[in-house]
Amino acid sequence: MKEKIKEYLESKFGTSLRILSVKELGLEAKQKQEEEIKGFGYGKPYFVKFETAKGEKKEVVVSSMKGDGFGHDHLSDRAQILIWQHHAFNTLPKHVKSLDVGYFTRDGRMKSASDAEEYFIVCEKVEGEEYVDDLNRLREGGDLREEDEERASALASYLADIHARRNDNAQLYVRRIRELIGHSECIFGLTDSYPPRSGFITGEELKEIEKLSIDWKWKLKERTKRLCMVHGDFHPWNVMFHKGADFTVLDRSRGEWGEAADDVTAMTINYLFFGLLKTDGKEFDKDFKRLYDLFFDVYLERTRDYELLKVIQPFYAFRGLVVASPIWYPNISGEMRTKLFNFIKNVLDAEEFDYKNADRYFE
Repeated sequence: MKEKIKEYLESKFGTSLRILSVKELGLEAKQKQEEEIKGFGYGKPYFVKFETAKGEKKEVVVSSMKGDGFGHDHLSDRAQILIWQHHAFNTLPKHVKSLDVGYFTRDGRMKSASDAEEYFIVCEKVEGEEYVDDLNRLREGGDLREEDEERASALASYLADIHARRNDNAQLYVRRIRELIGHSECIFGLTDSYPPRSGFITGEELKEIEKLSIDWKWKLKERTKRLCMVHGDFHPWNVMFHKGADFTVLDRSRGEWGEAADDVTAMTINYLFFGLLKTDGKEFDKDFKRLYDLFFDVYLERTRDYELLKVIQPFYAFRGLVVASPIWYPNISGEMRTKLFNFIKNVLDAEEFDYKNADRYFE
């Protein structure tokens, strides 16, 4: 490991050097302080002394983080904190200075990332059509085809397959439920995004939705055995269909593991939403109702997860706040928004969700 530290420091400081010592901070036992560095890169801080080719002696502290359940579960969590610290340490008077931020490679080498301004991702190019194109065709009066039913069934089956993969990390399930309520992309972030005096919802009504959501947090947080593999943002803009019912998914979000209800509501809220758009909020269109019922029937038949109907409510509130938003959907009618908020409030009041009669929640 000393050779890898030496390689990194030579790259960082632009000179050849000699490592004098590597010691875990806090260790006092003499026999451990020099040679035992196997914890390097696993959350322990190390004090490194070295000498440059010009004879200058320098000392640095190299720290990393470990996942501890307090929002540090994922690699991305820890990267976010360390990248922030590198910039923030150096803007506060009298704070110890950060010299670099970087990462450990799979073979234990150390790489600098301190000159990053923004980050990017490079993905494969996928050919196909967004699933939302099918929903728009139906909304504009197109006929419900056999292929439409096959695609809805394929999407439900896909979720059943990935949700069958379980994880026993109870703390992570609790975190995901907490994020549903308090994350800036989820319920509290959305309620804060609504403009004051919007004309279709009041601040008091939004506050009541938040309070009901907190009640659901406490109902759900003990159902930790439900933690499963998820997509995290499984909506029609993130599904690309090829020929027939073959598809590819895009833009997985907010972690690998979560609650199955998150994916189910992300897709099915759009059958409800487009079914109302087709009639301008007057009723739930029969073709979209067919796809909605079919999706649930296939999913529940495959998973036998009827407990879903007892946990789905706050996830529908989250997705309902998205589609009712004047930021995301500025051109829908006031009547339509009222129906959507009826849905949110009625669902949050329901002990068990009745998917067979979902249209009654718009009343």
